[in-house]
Amino acid sequence: MRTRCIIFFLLFLSFGAFAQKSDINNFLVKESLLKNSKLAIIAADSLDHPQESINGIYTFSVSGFTQSLKFNDGVAILPLQLEKSTFVYIKHVNDKGTHSKLVYVYKKDGDLSPYAFNSMWLVLIPLVLIFLAFAFRKFIIFAVILFLIFIYFNHSNGLSIPTFFETVFDGLKKLF
Repeated sequence: MRTRCIIFFLLFLSFGAFAQKSDINNFLVKESLLKNSKLAIIAADSLDHPQESINGIYTFSVSGFTQSLKFNDGVAILPLQLEKSTFVYIKHVNDKGTHSKLVYVYKKDGDLSPYAFNSMWLVLIPLVLIFLAFAFRKFIIFAVILFLIFIYFNHSNGLSIPTFFETVFDGLKKLF
C-alpha cells in the first residue's frame, strides 16, 4: 500500500512537469558570449528580465528564414555568423501571437552591437520626406534623392522589400 502511494505521488509530480509549457512572448538580442560573430536570443519577460526557465526547441523566423533554435536556460545562439553590419528581423509565432523585433547589428573589429530598431521609423521617414516634398516644391528633388538613399541603405544592409513591408505591418499590428 505504501509503495503504491509513493508511485502515485511520483507519477503525479512527473505529469505536472510534462504539462508545464513555457511560451516566449518577448526576447532580447545580444552578441554571443563566445564573440564568434553570432547573435544570441535571450527569452525575456515583459520587463526585459531574462527567463532562465525556458528550455527546448522553438521555431523562429530570422530575416525570412525559418530556424529551429535550441534554448538552454533561456538562451539560444543563431547558427549563422554575420559578415558585416546588417538588419536582422527576428520573429516568433506562438499561441499568444506574433512577437518580432527589427535589430540593426553594427559590426566593428569583430564585435557585434545590436540595436533594437522601432519599425515605425520605417514608416515615419518616408512620410516626413513626402510631407516636406509637398510642402516645399523646391525640396522635391532633394526628397527623392534622400528617399533613394534610404531605400539603398535598407537594401544593402539586408532589409529587402518583402522584409521591409513585413516589419512595417507587424509594427502596425502592435499599435492596434
